[in-house]
Amino acid sequence: MCGIVGYIGDKDAREVLVEGLKRLEYRGYDSAGVALLANNRIDVLKTPGKVTKLEEMVSGVQQAKIGIGHTRWATHGEPTTVNAHPHMDCTGNIAIIHNGIIENHSALKTKLTSLGHTFRSQTDTEALVHLIEEFYSRTNNLEMAVRFALKDVDGTFGLVVMAASEPDILVAARRGSPLVIGLGESENLIASDASALIRHTRNVIYLHDNEIAVITRNDVALKNLDDETIEREAEHLTFDLEQIEKGGFDHFMLKEINEQPETIRNAFRGRLIEETGISNMGGLHEVDDKITNAKRFVILACGTSWHAALVGKYILEQYAKIPVEVDYASEFRYRNPVLMEGDVVWAISQSGETLDTLAALREARKSGVPVYGIVNVVGSTIARETDAGVYIHAGPEIGVASTKAFTSQLAVLNLINLLVARKRKTISEEQGREIVAEMRKLPGKIQQILDNTGVIESIAEEFKDSRNFLYLGRGVNFPVALEGALKLKEISYIHAEGYPAAEMKHGPIALIDDNMPAVFIALGDSTYDKILSNIQEVRARKGNVIVIANEPDSRLKELARHIIQIPKTIDILSPILSVIPLQLLSYYIAVKRGCNVDQPRNLAKSVTVE
Repeated sequence: MCGIVGYIGDKDAREVLVEGLKRLEYRGYDSAGVALLANNRIDVLKTPGKVTKLEEMVSGVQQAKIGIGHTRWATHGEPTTVNAHPHMDCTGNIAIIHNGIIENHSALKTKLTSLGHTFRSQTDTEALVHLIEEFYSRTNNLEMAVRFALKDVDGTFGLVVMAASEPDILVAARRGSPLVIGLGESENLIASDASALIRHTRNVIYLHDNEIAVITRNDVALKNLDDETIEREAEHLTFDLEQIEKGGFDHFMLKEINEQPETIRNAFRGRLIEETGISNMGGLHEVDDKITNAKRFVILACGTSWHAALVGKYILEQYAKIPVEVDYASEFRYRNPVLMEGDVVWAISQSGETLDTLAALREARKSGVPVYGIVNVVGSTIARETDAGVYIHAGPEIGVASTKAFTSQLAVLNLINLLVARKRKTISEEQGREIVAEMRKLPGKIQQILDNTGVIESIAEEFKDSRNFLYLGRGVNFPVALEGALKLKEISYIHAEGYPAAEMKHGPIALIDDNMPAVFIALGDSTYDKILSNIQEVRARKGNVIVIANEPDSRLKELARHIIQIPKTIDILSPILSVIPLQLLSYYIAVKRGCNVDQPRNLAKSVTVE
């Protein structure tokens, strides 16, 4: 979950590292640091807090042509100067930055302490740098020392190491935590995310698990942990620098909310066949039969992606008539899951690097069932390790609280539903054409919501000081209630809960009083009359009712304190519209409370630890 960047070349490494860390700060912002190698000496500068604080420190030291930098999301040890990366060995010769968790760090620390090594921090990473130091004292070769050390390590890592005694190389390695190498002219870079590289190069090599890279200014050599050479072609980055900048918006989150008309178009582009009312996804062509003839879908995901998976369950069971089980990826492999012939497993992850989801899909593969991916990041680990899959094409998502990726995941799940339902003949060609026609209209309807945010901002002003919120929905919009509550919790730190509206009377109704805002999703579908009854239950207890609705009738107007109107669409597509006011409500409340919207406390974007 931490941000890693390394540089070797002719430029001022200070500037390259700091700029790269700023682009990676969404991956961790508890502390930051750099190690710069010049005149056969490594200078380490690090501090708790943001990269801007580090930038002031770095400007006062000498230039270097090689260095490593890190922005941290704390796991072992509080975010203090001593716990910040980079970490050094006892001699001051070797520096390391690391993302992941060394699970056997306590045993390693005990062994290394007995050998005379001195530890300064509470981090698991420091055990690794001392272990490398121990092997370096025997081999006098940094590459060999790293390779030998990693054979003694249990856990996950994306790491970059340099040594004052070998000033012309960086050594990097990964297992379970992403690293990408940028190939330049008389310079090379490495980072945990391509966004830190794109200003310098578009040619990249993705490191795979249990691989080591030896990087000089003119060359990159790849090997596995057994010292066998690996040949791999470079890939070309297709996104633009502008996509990872704010583009005039106050926050990345607001920019990404407003990008959703375009990201939904991108998710559908080239995939809708209006004539026959079916979808066409190239990544699934070779597995069409397995998907169509599946007896059950099992969807693995975490957080916002889990909410998208729940929506997928509703639409696939309703239209494709296929049983769907949705699992928290973090729990899946620990409950001895039962997978059988005829099952198809789907893994959903924005980053494609979510460790819990990756571990769950690997567990699923042991059962021999096909495993497919729904991811955003091209070339990510989940994209590589699944048998087939679909990219959602949402573009880089920098805001920690996911918005456009969620709606793009919903768009792709609807495409899969359309494909399976038509292939299984559980919907007709005419029904398929009606769905396609509504899909085509979605970007315009999203734009209508974005063009009329005044009422949402005024609601945010009224309720910004509330301590609790309740979000309620029914059917396919129940998971949207969960997602709305999650967004509010993530960025405004207000306690919020999402429930099926009918479940409110089985406990949560005890919380209702005149201080409790209750947000209902009450669209004009088959559950409308039922949810009106649920709203009446809240109003009878003096709750403040906020409603997301299509065309509010007189009954709703009498019951609701505030109504946010959205365009009407068919039920299975409605979550793509109903969630957007909830994203905006969370955003405006957080801003009015003075919260850091893009970097909420204790969170990071890509969760690569368990």
